Amino acid sequence: MNKLSVELSENNVGCYVKTDLKTVNDLKIQEIKKLLNKYAVLFFKEQNLSPEEYMRFASQFGKPAKYPMLKPHKDFKDIYVIERKKSDKGLSFGEGAHLDSVYMNNPPRFTFLQAVEVPEEGQGNTLFYNQFLAYEALPNEIKTKIENLKGIFSSKGKIAKTRTLREAEHGTSNTKEIKSQHKLVQTIDGRKAIYSSPGHIVGIANYKADQNELIEFLSSHQTKKEFSFSFSWKKGDLALWSSASLHAATAFNGNRKMFRITVQ
Repeated sequence: MNKLSVELSENNVGCYVKTDLKTVNDLKIQEIKKLLNKYAVLFFKEQNLSPEEYMRFASQFGKPAKYPMLKPHKDFKDIYVIERKKSDKGLSFGEGAHLDSVYMNNPPRFTFLQAVEVPEEGQGNTLFYNQFLAYEALPNEIKTKIENLKGIFSSKGKIAKTRTLREAEHGTSNTKEIKSQHKLVQTIDGRKAIYSSPGHIVGIANYKADQNELIEFLSSHQTKKEFSFSFSWKKGDLALWSSASLHAATAFNGNRKMFRITVQ
């Protein structure tokens, strides 16, 4: 695995990148960044990076971001453990389409997720939704309507209920609500994408018409099947995505442990 090659995933929602991240050089990092800006989510199979190698790779994309809802890994402050336990009841952590930490004034630009422990293949998949494709498929009148609108995003949005078990374990259940506003359309390398998190949006600033109607339309549109891809994890796999991709955990019963890094 010493040559960088690319294979598109289903529905052109991201792509598989074949390379060895342990030995990737500056030139290949630049290629990966270009692919990320083009496809929004990249998949690297069977990398099996150590925590130190993983953090070194992620650091080449920006400054590690803090996640206010959980405590970091006890030995690696830039890594957050995202897990589901067989004994868990209710929703998986992050079950429901969302952008990571969009309620922050300066949200992460990129998210890295590494599979440390996974259930049997086909269980514990992650859904990805390409927001370049979602924007391009919007009716022109909706594109015009949302061009200069700002969404209001809250850490207490509807996805917050998926964090309950882990927050209780981490002692972070009483974290105060965090809110922010961001434009609903972003541009990356000249290409527009919807920038809204169905799991966090609670309103639209200075929009006098029916806010719920527009929010429900956008959220439903963003997560259409034709913009989606279900990624099946194996131990050692790594996914990297930008804010032009929504993602969602899926329901399953079993043990899964992931190492997450976000960068600004």
